[in-house]
Amino acid sequence: MPINITMPALSPTMEEGNLAKWLVKEGDKVGPGDVIAEIETDKATMEVEAVDEGTVAKIVVPAGTDGVKVNALIAILAAEGEDVTAAAAGGAPSPEKAEAPKAEPAAAAPAVPAPKEPVAEQTKAPAVAQAPAGDAGERVFASPLARRLAKEAGVDLASVSGSGPHGRVVKNDIEAFVSSGAKAPVEQPGQKPAEAAPAAPASAPKGMSEDAVLKLFAEGSYELVPHDGMRKTIAKRLQESKQTIPHFYVTVDCELDALMALRAQLNSAAPQKDGKAAYKLSVNDLVIKALALSLRDVPDANVSWTDNNMVKHKHADVGVAVSIPGGLITPIVRQAELKSLSAISNEMKDLGKRAKERKLKPEEYQGGTTAVSNMGMMGVKNFAAVVNPPHATILAVGAGEQRVIARNGEMVIATVMSVTLSTDHRCVDGALGAELIGAFKRYIENPMGMLV
Repeated sequence: MPINITMPALSPTMEEGNLAKWLVKEGDKVGPGDVIAEIETDKATMEVEAVDEGTVAKIVVPAGTDGVKVNALIAILAAEGEDVTAAAAGGAPSPEKAEAPKAEPAAAAPAVPAPKEPVAEQTKAPAVAQAPAGDAGERVFASPLARRLAKEAGVDLASVSGSGPHGRVVKNDIEAFVSSGAKAPVEQPGQKPAEAAPAAPASAPKGMSEDAVLKLFAEGSYELVPHDGMRKTIAKRLQESKQTIPHFYVTVDCELDALMALRAQLNSAAPQKDGKAAYKLSVNDLVIKALALSLRDVPDANVSWTDNNMVKHKHADVGVAVSIPGGLITPIVRQAELKSLSAISNEMKDLGKRAKERKLKPEEYQGGTTAVSNMGMMGVKNFAAVVNPPHATILAVGAGEQRVIARNGEMVIATVMSVTLSTDHRCVDGALGAELIGAFKRYIENPMGMLV
């Protein structure tokens, strides 16, 4: 039978994507692992691989289409030995389309009981056709192959624990579930399926309507630039952050002279490879390391908030805000407290380069336990950043500048950098936030401690 190729969920938060390019055409033969398309998410361009073997019978969604919903049908594959023309004409509807008519038969059902066999078929059909959902009505993330195997075996994907990236259900999970003899709940013939109560829409405050804004300006004095996926995602997440996270801020000034001297010494001692230095440390590299070590020293601040539990992290995974055309992205240096300064520096150069090219993988910018936003190179003296869930903290770094300070009763000139720690007050209290930024200040002003 024809095999549906649907828009994959390339990350747990992805709801739609842009089908940038098809790398195959109708009539091409593909096998598992072959790259068939490029999908643009809000912050990256990802390659999509085939999971089945067959011939591309029909491309349903053309290249260049924006806003394609996850699980929407994008192409039809004819299985090995199947007639391509018949497959293209008789492809099964996508999960989204199959789910749509589910409510109509129930609404139009006559009061007289239907015969046994048709009723049994009606009650079974939605379990196979609808997009799998979890207990709370949330979509279950699964590979297309896992969905097909689950459908053939009559397995409810919501009952299967995923072992893939971000809990994604993959082929091995379905096979293990079936071999274990576990059974998904099955509705009895004639039993009316329980309907989940519709979720009340979130009443988020909105800004002025577009019409109201445009009335304030003369016609022809502006142009309208549509929001792209990245800008919409940034707006949504930061609005949610400010609405749900009780922020508070602590600021300290850090003297940089010792750090700048150590940085110059380490860079001058860098070994040469093919005529180039093996590494070149930036102030930001030392800031990343100092924050990671501070979270190691103050583990109660290395947390994430959930309604039921405090998620206490074992490592400091530091996200670093990188400005790219149209927005920003936060690649993550994993286990930064364990890495050398040279390793952090080279990793950040690679992540920053690929971030600007939108070539990062979702696992390289999703998650993390804290973040650094550095606008010092732009001449900004002091600012406060917005906490980005699931983080509980973010460090805003200003420019290092020469200031007159008092030392031992005398006025001296020192290079000083102001930093502001934004914290989620639900899980990091004032004293804990002060302890964390105090530890950071000690590492910056006594940088040799980062080398031992």
